[in-house]
Amino acid sequence: MRRLRVVVIILFGLGILAILGLVAWSIFKPKTAGIFVETSPASSVFIDGEQVGRSPYDGTRKASEIVVKLVPETLGKPLSPYEVKVTLTPGVKTVIKREFGETEEASSGEIVSFEKLGGSEASVSVVSIPDAAQVAIDGQIRGFTPYKASEITPGEHSLVVSYDGFESRTISLKVVEGYRLTAVVKLRATGEVKAEEEEAPEEEEKRVMVEILSTPTGFLRVRAEASTSGKELAQVKPGQRFNFVEESEDGDWFKIEYEADKEGWVSAEYAKKVEVTGSVTPTPTGKATPTPTVKPTPTPRPTSSVTPTTPVSPTP
Repeated sequence: MRRLRVVVIILFGLGILAILGLVAWSIFKPKTAGIFVETSPASSVFIDGEQVGRSPYDGTRKASEIVVKLVPETLGKPLSPYEVKVTLTPGVKTVIKREFGETEEASSGEIVSFEKLGGSEASVSVVSIPDAAQVAIDGQIRGFTPYKASEITPGEHSLVVSYDGFESRTISLKVVEGYRLTAVVKLRATGEVKAEEEEAPEEEEKRVMVEILSTPTGFLRVRAEASTSGKELAQVKPGQRFNFVEESEDGDWFKIEYEADKEGWVSAEYAKKVEVTGSVTPTPTGKATPTPTVKPTPTPRPTSSVTPTTPVSPTP
């Protein structure tokens, strides 16, 4: 009887040790990440200098920074290979798509990766080559690259990146709660771009700004959040223009840079987006600029004409 009890205790102890071992292994085992590569035409896929297969390639790796090199397989004209450094995130699949051309300028593609934020926040960041490309999400123009949106619902979205003289790209995105999705988009130059550059080598930069419209109070509140309950950060006046940062998902609010390195939301009911070219200085807020004193110029005789002053509306 005593011998049986000892055997039971030993087996029970071994069972506990096995369970603890499995728990420890699941906690401390290396975190893995996914990577998917799709190219046209097919290509050899190298990761950190080692050939791992051909496209389409779908695999898992240790979450870390890796170097991916894609060498197109073609019997015709030689195509430009592609090499890029990406960071793999645990539990998330990074997607690389590439359409090869004879040169880098004639190639296109995108890299979609994720960065963990924590909490329930979800955001999207779009970078493009060339820069200042137009960004549309779910059919609505949101701004120009580099573009970021901190208020976007998790789930499926359609992203279109376009630029004059380049082929636009349409990308299906899946925004995940607690992660920042970053899309790096490379556009392919069309045949017209060279002719345009030869005719007009210097093209004026296009920018999107927000112009404040007239309000019943004579000013518009800048808020910390895209809501009327958001904290008031500043006040802006009709006619002023500010750098456009992003638009709320429902289109009711614009985020602006109301001061250098300071951003806030204004109601789209009393503001509109305008596209400007060339160098435009945003209207500053804050302390008013003092009006310089003008000394009167002496004249031979006094004049009786008086220029009427425009009435000033009372400040609300």
